[in-house]
Amino acid sequence: MTSICKSVGIATLGCKVNQYESRAIEEALIARGYTVCAPDACCDAYIINTCTVTAESDRKGRQLIRRVLSQNPQAYVVVTGCFAQADPDGAALPGVDAVCGNTEKMQVVQMLDELFAKGEKNAQAQIDVPDIQKARCFEPMRITAFERTRAYVKIQDGCDSHCTYCAIPGARGPVRSKPMQEVLDEVRVLIDHGCAEIVLTGIETASWGKDLDEGDFGDLLRAVDALPGIGRVRLGSLDPSLIKPRFVQKIADLKSLAPHFHLSLQSGCSRTLAAMKRKYNAEQAMQALELLRASIPCVQFTTDVIVGFPGETDEDFAQTLEFIRKARFLQIHAFPYSGRKNTPAIRMPNQVPMQIRRRRLHVLQEEQKQIRAQMLDEMIAKGPCKQVLFETDSPAGCTGHTPEFIEVTVPFEQPLCGQIRTVCLTGRSKDGCTAALTDTPSK
Repeated sequence: MTSICKSVGIATLGCKVNQYESRAIEEALIARGYTVCAPDACCDAYIINTCTVTAESDRKGRQLIRRVLSQNPQAYVVVTGCFAQADPDGAALPGVDAVCGNTEKMQVVQMLDELFAKGEKNAQAQIDVPDIQKARCFEPMRITAFERTRAYVKIQDGCDSHCTYCAIPGARGPVRSKPMQEVLDEVRVLIDHGCAEIVLTGIETASWGKDLDEGDFGDLLRAVDALPGIGRVRLGSLDPSLIKPRFVQKIADLKSLAPHFHLSLQSGCSRTLAAMKRKYNAEQAMQALELLRASIPCVQFTTDVIVGFPGETDEDFAQTLEFIRKARFLQIHAFPYSGRKNTPAIRMPNQVPMQIRRRRLHVLQEEQKQIRAQMLDEMIAKGPCKQVLFETDSPAGCTGHTPEFIEVTVPFEQPLCGQIRTVCLTGRSKDGCTAALTDTPSK
């Protein structure tokens, strides 16, 4: 098979880390002369960056591989990411040319170079998936460009927590941190290119620096805050056990840090948290919320919750509901427990039937809808002016987020994407608030 333009479609499943890695791969491909297209286009080659956080993630990965092969059976297909790392044989579906794990993810570019040089598809998939548990260094990668107004910057990889439900340590390996100077250099380039918001992310973001001798996560945030021209800084998912007085003292006065934290709660029941092998109990998680609320004005929280974990009783679930009522999260990503191969939880007794998991999920989601609506109504009633970084323009309106991560839409009268404007909240919409502009563009 020959190709002139060598077009590549990149399809990404899963978390912000995967999104960042796909962007880094895209920049490397462009530097080598490839044309990067949307994954639904008919391309000469495809890279599928997979996820394995749930069984549904695995299914979606396989479905995506089959879809691109049906679009163009002669296309080269390289599969990478967490599903590829955890189950390389499962990722090597008929028609896949290569499977690359998470230890040297940028190698997918070289794999494509070799396939195009060879000029024909592999009869069997080339599998290059080393033991992730032996990984000790952060794989060098960086980005220089971004879409719209926000850029993800991967500062850390791997996780040492080994929660009983989670397959990610097996797919990502031990903690590896990007050296501080490399983080600062990357963020500086993005600032120079006009990026208004940086999201620092990782598999276990708060463990940054654990394997280095350069300080802790709070020290990194202070260094990023000191960069000239820095705009907003958001953080990836954080373990509540990070939120201690010493850490909060380091970050409370940072001018760039958005007053929004995504805390990976998972449950509001201490008994369930212990079975999950989390590093905190429900009381400690609530103390983390209260500490941040006392230290950072207008702070808001989002979170993740698993319902129907093995052994979770009706009483345990009721404790989680009571926790979220008290915590008042702006948004909850809730999902039913999904058993993962080679994790302790899948072998636990008292597995909760799926119909009960789904029922609890519905109950929690309905409870959260009421909490969110009440919170937004209270904000609107106060009539506050909010600074909004606008990210999209459409005939339906211009949409962006406040520092607290409240989604705001104003009527479309002129393009606003990339601008930070002051608005007054006027009402509640399906996903956030409607608003009216109260200022003129800054010059």
